Amino acid sequence: MDRPAALVPLRYVSLGARGPEDVVVDGHGRVLTGVEDGRILRVHGLGAPRTARVEVLAETGGRPLGLEPLPDGGLLVCDAERGLLRVDTGEGASSTVRVLADSVAGERLRFCSNVVALPDGTVYFTVSSRRYPLEHWIGDIVEHTGTGRLLRLPPEGGEPEVLVDGLQFANGLAAGADNSFLVIAETGACRLTRYHLTGPRAGHADLFATLPGMPDNLWREGPEGPLWVALASPRVPPLDLLHRAPPAVRAAAARAAVHAPYRPSGTIGAVALDDTGRTVRHLTRRRSGFRMVTSVCASGDFLVLGSLWEPGVAVCARTGAG
Repeated sequence: MDRPAALVPLRYVSLGARGPEDVVVDGHGRVLTGVEDGRILRVHGLGAPRTARVEVLAETGGRPLGLEPLPDGGLLVCDAERGLLRVDTGEGASSTVRVLADSVAGERLRFCSNVVALPDGTVYFTVSSRRYPLEHWIGDIVEHTGTGRLLRLPPEGGEPEVLVDGLQFANGLAAGADNSFLVIAETGACRLTRYHLTGPRAGHADLFATLPGMPDNLWREGPEGPLWVALASPRVPPLDLLHRAPPAVRAAAARAAVHAPYRPSGTIGAVALDDTGRTVRHLTRRRSGFRMVTSVCASGDFLVLGSLWEPGVAVCARTGAG
């Protein structure tokens, strides 16, 4: 496609808490997100900054990341500390938080990242790292451990099944429009991987798209809409070189990275792809005051950006400036 269009910010909405890592839209067009202090928030009125209102839906007792609204009004939550959760928030009633999975094959789920539910009730979710917790995420990116996973939880629940191992910081997750495949963001490899659920390649993974930056969360805009990908960082050439170094060199660099001050890049972006992996939109902004975009979703006439770094969300024009 043509060169990227400018990502145009319209306003910033403070949430009173840091790190709305994933932003998604519920069945009524309201934005849901989880923040650093463990709360799940619902944001109303983002189109009118003076009337924007933040409502607390639940507290997970951990660190919520990826969210998946369910048709019955429930919400699936990948919690980096507690595992895969289900949150139910009946109108006018107290919310309930239930753990669906917190281990696999006797190993605690350290870093659940994103989740998707298919119509048959099957739940798929990612684990970013088996070596590093969320607070040391940069260590996994630097060391390039390849310990990310895709897991499956059957409709009846029980023990999760590991479908794919060896992913480079498995992150965002979305289903194809026809539910015949899943798309997994591999943040540490700047690529999207496709996992086939049906057809002759069922059970196998292959390359879906190579990206101009590090992908984070994925969000599909309706059954027939594009797949939106948040780019948390542009490519970093020195990091690409480091990934080719011996394991001991990468491990030493990772130990240093987790103790060094981190400052996100001022370049942010998002891309939209069709179900063949072709980029149909690419929006970017340099020298952005809103940094480390980890999620993007569309709400009405706007794009809403989430961030692991910022204490609020950014509302941007849906159509970038050429």
